[in-house]
Amino acid sequence: MDIFSVFQLLGGLAFFLFGMNIMGDSLEKLGGGRLEKTLEKLTSGVIKGVILGAGVTAVIQSSSATTVMVVGFVNSGIMQLGQAVGVIMGANIGTTITAWLLSLTGIQGDSLVMQLMKPVNFSPLLAFIGIVLLMASNKQKHKDIGHILIGFAVLMFGMETMSGAVKPLADEPWFSDLFLTFSNNPLLGIVAGAVLTAIIQSSSASVGILQALSATGSVTFASAFPIVLGQNIGTCATALISCIGAKKNAKRAALVHLYFNVLGVVVISALFYSINAFVQLDFVTKSINAAGIAVIHTIFNVAATMILLPFNKLIVKIAEKTIKEDKFDRSVPFLDPRFLNAPSVAVEQASRLTMEMADIAKDVIIKSFSCVENYDEKLAEEIIDGEKKADVYEDVIGSYLVRLGNKNLSDKDSHEITRILHSIGDFERISDHSVNILRAAKEMHEKNVKFSDGAMAELKVLLSAVTEILDITVNAVGAKDIDLATCVEPLEQVIDDLKIKLKAHHVERLQQGDCTIELGFIFNDLVTNAERVSDHCSNIAVCMIETARNSLDTHEYLKEVRETMPQYMQKYRGYKEQYRLPVFVHKTEQ
Repeated sequence: MDIFSVFQLLGGLAFFLFGMNIMGDSLEKLGGGRLEKTLEKLTSGVIKGVILGAGVTAVIQSSSATTVMVVGFVNSGIMQLGQAVGVIMGANIGTTITAWLLSLTGIQGDSLVMQLMKPVNFSPLLAFIGIVLLMASNKQKHKDIGHILIGFAVLMFGMETMSGAVKPLADEPWFSDLFLTFSNNPLLGIVAGAVLTAIIQSSSASVGILQALSATGSVTFASAFPIVLGQNIGTCATALISCIGAKKNAKRAALVHLYFNVLGVVVISALFYSINAFVQLDFVTKSINAAGIAVIHTIFNVAATMILLPFNKLIVKIAEKTIKEDKFDRSVPFLDPRFLNAPSVAVEQASRLTMEMADIAKDVIIKSFSCVENYDEKLAEEIIDGEKKADVYEDVIGSYLVRLGNKNLSDKDSHEITRILHSIGDFERISDHSVNILRAAKEMHEKNVKFSDGAMAELKVLLSAVTEILDITVNAVGAKDIDLATCVEPLEQVIDDLKIKLKAHHVERLQQGDCTIELGFIFNDLVTNAERVSDHCSNIAVCMIETARNSLDTHEYLKEVRETMPQYMQKYRGYKEQYRLPVFVHKTEQ
């Protein structure tokens, strides 16, 4: 084996890892975060967790990615540690799919069917189809499929290149002696497999390298077995690195992954070498091919899961004993940076936190309305704390989405980020108005003054309308309901009309001596701040609608909806009737 074979080997490894990365990322984008969201929500039982973990990993082609996501879910308090165990075990099973795909390179046979099954023959066609989809289609889904096909073709090309590069090693005595050492000293083989996998951060890739080396004929079952076992330990490195700086419960999740694989290696190797010591299995000394390595990889992970699954609670306890209890403070908004490498999941988490912010903004506004009629010091403190919390949410979500914006995003995720960035600014301003309203209420309380019955009756109508528009907006954002969002604009127009009427009636009360100038300033402040809350609700709803229409021309939409949509006028008339001012106040206005 000369220096050029080494270059060829390194180039093949580069193509292999690059293809695997492209294919995994594109599969994840094609899923649009649905797999990860399912993983987050449907892990109530350990068995179900195993199935979901295996399924998600089989699709995204990376047990490390699945485990890192699980660590992130646990770190965010979304998933409990007990739920994470099953997913981690399932991820180990799901990753074996890659080894089976790579084993196709070893298919032998002269028939047309057998030849077509060899990647070296069909992967160029997949690459061609992939590039056609990339160049000819404008749909993101088609582009993702194109990337998947090209990634697979590049991966297989890298595999074939590596296999060709290492073939001269079959004639090298030192190479055969190396694998003989692993046969005679399994512990050394386990360490070698673990170190290689930890370095390249992928058990699938290290198994692929071993499958390429098996093409030399120098790799026996006895030498491959401990290496494959070690590879399962080495893959824990990614999760362990990802939990640095995380909450203690997330560190426990990473340790569960490590403990499961280490215990699996100990148990399976003890069983295998004990049986071999008594029975002397014939196949142990024979050469192994790529398919044989895939068999070892699969049997180990399935067997380890079956054996250790009943002890899942014990594994959790060991992790908890290793790292002592830590209570996670959910009062502090948190978005895990681990999800930045899985944009669809990151966007979903940002959306979840945006809903928390929306609920806070709605809560402080309603409390501030309550203080107008009955000022309460405890409520006042809660309003101020809530407004400060909304500021923190805006900063956390905004900073996170800016970082996420540098990633390779699908059109859907890009639109969702735009919507969230627009929404958090408006929700923060809504919370600001709650403090302004509170300030006006406090001034009335300290000066021991109150509005006339007519002014208070009118103000209650306005505040009731603003409460409803806030309810509609928050519910529309939470459900991502565009139809519900269309109800906001007609109600906002009714609130604008109410503001004009209330200010006009206030002038009349001043002229009639029913209101003082001092109370008039407070009244105007309350009306103005309440109406501006509805303006921000309108901004949020219109952004939702326009983002769904792949547009952000707010003015054009408002003109269109008010002039050409009959349902707008129907809703407007309905809200106008619902929020009529009391007849006894100004009969001429009714």
